[in-house]
Amino acid sequence: MTATADEGGPADIKRDVPTAIHVQISEHIRLRIAGGEWPAHYRLKSEPELAQEFGVSRGTVRRALATLIEEGLLRQVRGRGTYVTSTVIEPAIAQKLSTLSEDFASQGIVTSTAVRECSLIAPPRPVAALLDLAPGSTPVLRLVRVRSTVEGPVALLFNFVRTDLAPGIEDVDFSTTSLFGVLEGTYGLKIATARRTFSAEAASPEVADALTLATGRPVQYLQQVTYLADGRPVEYSDVWIHSGRLRMTSLLLRR
Repeated sequence: MTATADEGGPADIKRDVPTAIHVQISEHIRLRIAGGEWPAHYRLKSEPELAQEFGVSRGTVRRALATLIEEGLLRQVRGRGTYVTSTVIEPAIAQKLSTLSEDFASQGIVTSTAVRECSLIAPPRPVAALLDLAPGSTPVLRLVRVRSTVEGPVALLFNFVRTDLAPGIEDVDFSTTSLFGVLEGTYGLKIATARRTFSAEAASPEVADALTLATGRPVQYLQQVTYLADGRPVEYSDVWIHSGRLRMTSLLLRR
């Protein structure tokens, strides 16, 4: 049973002060976002779960969330939930959820993949949040690869994968196998959706070395969170693309 605003709750919600409870909850969420505990694209718990966490009614939680949505800190997607917004403008791009290797294969482009790292690690706090993992609870696979064509390296990929959904995945040879192919074919996971963010960045020394670029040269950066059909996040990735060797093209649909 969910507690109401008069039944007591967590210590950080104070009922003996003039500040309204929904205002306190809004501020609590703001602090989580500002502190990086809830990064951009983080999906909040459902309203009933938040109500139970704060020890308040669902209506109080809804009012607190509405305030943050009006401020632009949160956004709601019908049927999927409430998310922390990005700090950059994100156009809605209609595109198929496919990987670089799948796109290259469909175009008949020959590529090679060099695996730089494939190991289990404790996920960084922002990654743990995006993958719905409690800090220190479950290790994730950290997979670092460089994908190349005959012209040279075109992409540096960092992937973080939930090992509770894919135990033993660290033993896979990803120099010849695609990540999505393993998740779907070996583990029987149904990948359904992903949230992608594109931006331009100056190449760091690590990125420049991997893509054979001068440090500081512009590269295309892609950030992605991948979700299963049941809504659980399964993978987070950072991808840096050599824009001089790979051009990103999107098919735009009106309405």
